[in-house]
Amino acid sequence: MATITAQEFNRDISGAKRAAEAGPVFITHRGRTTHVLLTSADYRERVACRSLLDALRPVPLGDEANSDGLELPARRELPRPVRFD
Repeated sequence: MATITAQEFNRDISGAKRAAEAGPVFITHRGRTTHVLLTSADYRERVACRSLLDALRPVPLGDEANSDGLELPARRELPRPVRFD
């Protein structure tokens, strides 16, 4: 992942495209990320070809869950019973 300013992007579009070959390029304007440059293959893989089922798929449990740094505490208590008063 690379981050470049909008001015750098405008000065060197070819360089930004080369950087996008290695991963997403975040383009900032006044310190805030405003755009992301992806190759068309990355776009199709990450966004365009996702089905609704894939988007709603739960986070996998086990070792793969920690690959993105997400750590969930173990739940020790049981859920409360439902009361219909």
